[in-house]
Amino acid sequence: MNSKFSNIDEYIESQPDETKRALSEVRKCILKAAPGAVEIFNYNIPAFSLVENGKRDQQIMMAGYRNHVGFYPHPSVMEHFDAELKDYKKGKGSVQFPNDRPVPGDLIIRMVKYRLELLKKE
Repeated sequence: MNSKFSNIDEYIESQPDETKRALSEVRKCILKAAPGAVEIFNYNIPAFSLVENGKRDQQIMMAGYRNHVGFYPHPSVMEHFDAELKDYKKGKGSVQFPNDRPVPGDLIIRMVKYRLELLKKE
């Protein structure tokens, strides 16, 4: 594993309290939507492989920062949910959930399920 952390629990524990809380919630949502996801590290951040031995585009990733949690579902997911993500800072394949706001759990679950559906069609 290419990380200074041996597992995702260690990664989350190393974060500031608000970031720790938000990361834990995002992780719960990912695993609720994709109970078979395998927790790994990619780019030294927590990743969830949605298919066995999934490559980068078959993973959903998250990362903790001082003021937000980065969520990296995939550009196709970001495009599909663009209207629902209008209140968040976004990139092509990522969104930032501020630590001072509730984590949008239902939205995250729907985003992960959507990505799973797309992967089934590939």
